[in-house]
Amino acid sequence: MTVASAPSKRTAAPSIDALKVKIFADGADTSVMIDMAKRSYIKGFTTNPTLMRKAGVSDYRAYAKSVLEALPGRSISFEVLSDDFDRMEREAREIASWSDHLYVKIPVTNTRRESSAPLIKRLSAAGIKLNVTALTTTEQVAEVSAALGNKTPSYISVFAGRVADTGRDPLPIMIESLKIMRPHPHQELIWASPRELLNVIQADQIGCHIITITQDVFKKLPLIGKPLDQYSLETVEMFHRDAKEAGITLNVKPNDKHA
Repeated sequence: MTVASAPSKRTAAPSIDALKVKIFADGADTSVMIDMAKRSYIKGFTTNPTLMRKAGVSDYRAYAKSVLEALPGRSISFEVLSDDFDRMEREAREIASWSDHLYVKIPVTNTRRESSAPLIKRLSAAGIKLNVTALTTTEQVAEVSAALGNKTPSYISVFAGRVADTGRDPLPIMIESLKIMRPHPHQELIWASPRELLNVIQADQIGCHIITITQDVFKKLPLIGKPLDQYSLETVEMFHRDAKEAGITLNVKPNDKHA
């Protein structure tokens, strides 16, 4: 995929089918994941412990295997749970054994801010597909990319949405990340934690390989390419309809000039 130096200007957004960036659904509710898999533009899935907690998951192995059975052949990422690197490695090897289509999520550091790079290097060299997660800086991308090498397919997840939450523009970081990763064609960059539909277009414009989307962004996908004048009219209609349904009234005196 060609990496652009900056997003190009477009007079109109593309259709969903025209997007080159792969869209992965982010979630852990099995029924929702199955429903989303019916869309041809959903190319894979990512999960994490926070999402699994919200979905009420308690038996990790049973849950993961049920998802893998329901979504055969789809790329899916499951994350290790431990904060200790020795145990993290054992978990990663166990998780990896569940499917050839599975990517094991490894956090970029543990909670003590210790780099996961040595573990990443061992696991990738062993042929385990990794999704290294929770990155926010190009320095982290450089370290992780070097550790992954180019022997085994892998993902690097940069949390662009969290970068934006700090008041920083994530685009320069994402563009630089693609440059860092360019010598390693087996590595794919994930634009993680998007905050709005525009992020999908931005990721596509710069040549980012993958973007994850939550249900909030997923619901907005049909808006891609919608005529703006039509959207304006629908907004006016919504305001008018809601005022009537709410029973809001405003008594005004007649204007003598126009009475």
